Amino acid sequence: MKNKIVIMGALVALAMGAQADKPNIIVIMADDMGFQDAGFTGSKDIKTPHLDKLAAEGVVFEQGYANHPFCGPSRAAFITGRYQHRFGFETNPAYDPANTIMGLDPEEIMFPKRLQKAGYTTGIIGKWHLGAAEDFHPNNRGFDYFYGFLGGGHDYFRIDLSAPVKEAYLQGLVRNKRPADFEGYLTTALSRDAVKFVEGNKDHPFFLFLSYNCPHAPQQAPEEDIARYSHIEDKKRRTYCAMVDVMDRGIGEVVQALEKNGIRENTLIFFTSDNGGPQSSPKQPGKGNGSSNAPFRGGKGNLYDGGVHVPFMANWPAKLPKGKRYSYPVIALDIGRTAVELAGADPMAGKPMEGVNLVPFVTGKTQGAPHEALFWRGGSHWSVLASDGTKHMKDKDSKGERLYYLPKDVSESNDLLAKQPERAKALRSAWETWNEGNVQCRLLGYKDYHKKRDAFFEGAVPEASKKEGYQPKARDTFQ
Repeated sequence: MKNKIVIMGALVALAMGAQADKPNIIVIMADDMGFQDAGFTGSKDIKTPHLDKLAAEGVVFEQGYANHPFCGPSRAAFITGRYQHRFGFETNPAYDPANTIMGLDPEEIMFPKRLQKAGYTTGIIGKWHLGAAEDFHPNNRGFDYFYGFLGGGHDYFRIDLSAPVKEAYLQGLVRNKRPADFEGYLTTALSRDAVKFVEGNKDHPFFLFLSYNCPHAPQQAPEEDIARYSHIEDKKRRTYCAMVDVMDRGIGEVVQALEKNGIRENTLIFFTSDNGGPQSSPKQPGKGNGSSNAPFRGGKGNLYDGGVHVPFMANWPAKLPKGKRYSYPVIALDIGRTAVELAGADPMAGKPMEGVNLVPFVTGKTQGAPHEALFWRGGSHWSVLASDGTKHMKDKDSKGERLYYLPKDVSESNDLLAKQPERAKALRSAWETWNEGNVQCRLLGYKDYHKKRDAFFEGAVPEASKKEGYQPKARDTFQ
């Protein structure tokens, strides 16, 4: 009997030790943030000391990419660890809690569910944008905890349930499956909730997706924070800087909570953006949000680097090198794969994850590039980036195929297609092979969806009821 007790005690100790070795994992994702809008990526006018410290003490991925040039599809790829084209999520879904199709296919496995099976408590705070119906709710897709909003954005100061719903920017927030509110400024409220999540889960491994909608529109910030940037002439840029500043301070509060509770050393933090910042153009002078994607061409919606080359870094004091700049291309898919493998979960169960575990590459255990090539598709537009920095693409305003060598042409202004047709042909062939595993987009874009829904309701009004003096018959009324 004594031997059995000793053996059982040893097994419990081993299990507890295995759990202790598993890192906590936090992924912080900004929304529509320009590449050059943090100090560690070159900003001179926005104060981001907390992000800069994480970058200085961690790994900066100099060629870090989002999976799509706008929100919903980019986040769908990140959260599944699979190219979103594999399951037809290639546009932003409309907000409609009654629509059981307008969201991320329930057959797809979100990587937090894999983490749950490995003993992790999982949480998401902030933006969802992957479907508003019950089947798509975060608590049904691998998250133990949710506080935030189900649509693609939200007003930063108020809730107004009497306003038209449309994309739900004024609807209430949700905590798990109950209505919720917020006080003050939304970005700060999300950061403070993240602090509470850390404090409440400090004794066991956790995964937190801190999914900011900052600095996505509407461009709003507290007056006192805008005043800190009063020296900036461009009013939109002034507000934008204040928004990023507040987010950075909130990130600092989360890091402080990790330190206070003695779990900072074994917590892996990723920071990135879901896509580049939207930019104004002659045809759309008001489109920009005040962001800067310098030195890249284009912005949100483009497959040029301005749309998909984003701030991207990782910090894990216990395991990752400090002050490292990693030059090979990596992509948001890699974050989920890294998390799952570090947790000891199975990335290949069910529908296999794509991407790679980045830790062996940045520590030097594995040499060479993580990917031979990265791929993008947006309707009829496409792009492929080789590990050496050669990029072959066709975007909506390129009026044909282009070939660039990014290490010497970050602005994508020197087309090499005529000089290197065989290189372009080989990259296009690689893209076509990748595309064979994709399906067509299964969703209707939110703008088209609203048009069709409005037309449906307009057509549902009986012609007779539009006439003056109309009295409904019994069959027209609800009993």
